[in-house]
Amino acid sequence: DYCPSDRKNWMSCLGPEKLRINQIVWPGTHDSATNKIGIPLVSRPFAQCQSLSIYRQLVTGARVLDIRVQEDRRVCHGILLTYSVDVVIQDLKKFLSETHSEVVILEIRTEFGHDDPPDFDKYLEEQLGEYLIHQDEQVFGKTISELLPKRVICVWKPRKTPQPKPGSPLWSSGYLKDNWIDTDLPSKKFESNMKHLGEQQPVANRKFFYRVENTVTPQADNPVLCVRPVTNRIRPYSRMFIRQCFERGL
Repeated sequence: DYCPSDRKNWMSCLGPEKLRINQIVWPGTHDSATNKIGIPLVSRPFAQCQSLSIYRQLVTGARVLDIRVQEDRRVCHGILLTYSVDVVIQDLKKFLSETHSEVVILEIRTEFGHDDPPDFDKYLEEQLGEYLIHQDEQVFGKTISELLPKRVICVWKPRKTPQPKPGSPLWSSGYLKDNWIDTDLPSKKFESNMKHLGEQQPVANRKFFYRVENTVTPQADNPVLCVRPVTNRIRPYSRMFIRQCFERGL
């Protein structure tokens, strides 16, 4: 196992001059900006997937962020709301200002059932322009050093407005794929993850990021609907999943 002594700078510790983008196993979080969502003790337990701020998640080692927004640029999870996406951007920029070789995948999507925020692509480019790695399939074979000082791969997934085009500062949805299934059963999620990961082409030939989520979701037919007790069922199996991936050559 690789256990970095400095989680805040773990990519730097691995050697930016030799570490290629397609060699990285990217740790990330699900519904990353939900630490203050909803009303405490009332609606928050049903939607809070993370207890740490975006900044603290990055400092502890996360490098993939999953952000959902609605029309007014507020972060949401279904019908529940939290702070503006400005808070996410501020936390990300703070982290980037304190590090030198850490690359972050920032996925921002319009939440299901909502409309796209107006001119959101322009907003992202204005806020993160100096850090944005432009959409280019050659990026996957490059080292971190070859990409510096650019350090953010921003995947923007609108529902109705046009997708980012090749060469633009933002990446389109096809560059971050997954096969998410809606279940609260760890065994079902485990087998699904192994199956779909095994169907992917080798990373050396892959021109997209493939996400595997070690998460389970509360179900309406189960009396336990709060997020934390349900997700606690699958957390003990995360290391086993990674070990199985290596043993099976995935």
